[in-house]
Order: sequence, then structure tokens, then C-alpha cells
Amino acid sequence: MTTISNNLQGVRARIATACAQAARPVDSVTLLAVSKTWGPEAVREAFAAGQTRFGENYIQEAVDKITALRELPLEWHCIGPIQSNKSRLVAEHFDWVHTIDRLKIAQRLSDQRPAHLPPLQVCLQVNVDGGLTKSGIHPDEAVELAAQVAELPRLSLRGLMVIPEPVSDYEGQLVALRQAKALFDAIAAGLPGAAQFDTLSMGMTADLEAAVAAGSSMVRVGTAIFGGRVVGTTAIP
Repeated sequence: MTTISNNLQGVRARIATACAQAARPVDSVTLLAVSKTWGPEAVREAFAAGQTRFGENYIQEAVDKITALRELPLEWHCIGPIQSNKSRLVAEHFDWVHTIDRLKIAQRLSDQRPAHLPPLQVCLQVNVDGGLTKSGIHPDEAVELAAQVAELPRLSLRGLMVIPEPVSDYEGQLVALRQAKALFDAIAAGLPGAAQFDTLSMGMTADLEAAVAAGSSMVRVGTAIFGGRVVGTTAIP
């Protein structure tokens, strides 16, 4: 078996254990494999091991990969920042966007989503703990933006995405993650037609277990599946 296949098994086992400890069904947490900087062959390898959902940060790199793998039944998630001049590429090629943090980008994505494709599934990115280097809207602005995005015709508002500041201990990780879950629940309670507001995208390789315990429904894992990210010929953990 390949390294990627073995790694996927290990990550799935971590999710299953975390779900059991949180008394949650294992199918309540979706695994998104973050394939940024890895080529099409790595994605093919992961697909052969049963993985169909992939997250990409860099839009042009992702579009090239999506095009190269168009024959595979894959679901592509944009999890990186979107500049206005790249919004059409995102609207035309991705299935999901996790990084809506202003109405202007949401409106562009809605306007540019091709009519023959289903609505683009989107999450708001929230800077839940105020990290100075993190993208995302302030939690106090999330309710208003959610209501605005929910009205756009070619988008389907599905939930929130957060990337808390790194914390080494489990209890410390839980603080920001639970704040994100509380905000998610508050928005869901106030949105009309909130049945589709069902996705809390949080948790990565280092805080997966805490994220599941706090209520994440989608974890974004790259390093634990593919290894350290590749820059040139050097792998960076």
C-alpha cells in the first residue's frame, strides 16, 4: 500500500476515535484532504484510496489540477483567499468556497457562477480569536454577512470556516473552537431556511481531535495525508 493510502487510513482512524470519544457518529465529520502544492498524481493516489474531497489554497495551481483530473469524480474546495481578479476562476471551477469574508467577493462569485453548474456551496471565514495574521471577518460581523450572502442567487450558504491561532495543548485548542461552534449555532438559529447551514469547517492536522470534540463537521488535513508541503524540491513539515 502507498504512503498516502496508509496516511489516509491513519487520519480516518483519528477521526473515528475522536468521534467515539465525543459520542458522535463517525459519518458526522467529513475529511477534506488539503492537496495544495501536491501534483495530480498525489491526488490520484488519494482518490484510489477512497478520498474524493480535496482542498486547494492557490487558485491557478488548483485550476490546472482540476483540469488535469477532470475525468475523476472529485469535489474541489477553495480554502485560500480570493482576490477579485481570480473570482471568475473560482466560480467556474470549484464546488465549494470556504473563504467568503466580504460581500463584494460573494456577489462576484454569484454573478460569475455558470448557469449550467449547481449553486456554489460557500462558507464564511471568521477570525474567531482575532489572530493578527489571519483572514476572516470579525465574529460580530458574521450574522449580517451571513444574511446578505444567503440572499445571493447562485450561492448556497452552508456554514463557517475558522483557522484559530495555533495552540499546543488540547484544552487551549478547545477555547477558540468552542467559540466558533457557539457562533455557528447562533447564526443557524437566526437564518431562514437554515437546514442547509450545516457545515462547520474547522480542525487541521494538529487540532483535529479538539475540533471534533468542539463540533466540527469538516476537518481540513494536509500534512498528515501528503506529508510536508513542497517548496521547490524541499519538503516543509
